Amino acid sequence: MAFMKRRRFFRPSILSFIFGSDAWCSIVLSPIVWGLLIPLMAPRRMMAEPAPAAVSAFNEYVRKVEARLGRQHLAREGFLATAGSAAQNEQRLRRGELVIEQLSPQGELPGAMLQDWRGTAFAPGASAADFERLLKDFDAYPKRFAPQVIQAKVLSQRDDCFRASMRVRQKHVLTVVMDTVYDIGFGRLDEQDGYSDSRSTAIYEIGAPGTDREHALSPKDEHGFLWRLNTYWTYQERDGGLYIQIESVSLSRSIPAGLGWALRPYVESVPRESLEFTLRSAVNAVRK
Repeated sequence: MAFMKRRRFFRPSILSFIFGSDAWCSIVLSPIVWGLLIPLMAPRRMMAEPAPAAVSAFNEYVRKVEARLGRQHLAREGFLATAGSAAQNEQRLRRGELVIEQLSPQGELPGAMLQDWRGTAFAPGASAADFERLLKDFDAYPKRFAPQVIQAKVLSQRDDCFRASMRVRQKHVLTVVMDTVYDIGFGRLDEQDGYSDSRSTAIYEIGAPGTDREHALSPKDEHGFLWRLNTYWTYQERDGGLYIQIESVSLSRSIPAGLGWALRPYVESVPRESLEFTLRSAVNAVRK
């Protein structure tokens, strides 16, 4: 797949897959649903690119998240983040439940929405080495993370640092296809404790995907479904298996004034459901 030299962006510090007039509808929509979606999609020419203030706020938020994770990964105790009662959460996790938390900051950014979700799961019988092999096997992503990941490949590699491209699909009311590029790094505290950071460097919304008219939408035609996506994995081997934690920080277009009551539950559900799907798929791939 070709990646056009168009809209590119880079993380502010150091060295990732979700969401056109060409976004095609996956189901027959009722007039009520269209009435809610059209105001969100119509003014895209004014909103195709995030405002500089929104990008700056996202970068500052990411800096704080990465500083927190950096402190967290210095020692085995506290290597995984916990919410509420750690003992109760671990009991839930070992029963096969997911623990999902919304960490998104309060308030809106200029024309944009920042969302931060974290999920934790337990994979019986899995090891840190198993999970690291899974994350590095990009060629297998279309199988392991179907149907969200359609294509994946490594563009370059230097030791434990990768640049990878992925074509991803998100299907809710609309089906949106995007070509994405990520810088991905891996690190270890020891043999049982590891982490991975994935930061988007380019995202292209695809028009008419899978047809002979397929093309990357220009900035003025994109809808702002996803502007930035950083994904952070943390994993710890103990209790006869592997605790796996994922945190996803995304930036997308904001909800038009007056429509929050109707659209916010749907818009917020997309990154949460995608995170749950990714986490559950990873657990299923490594559990024994």
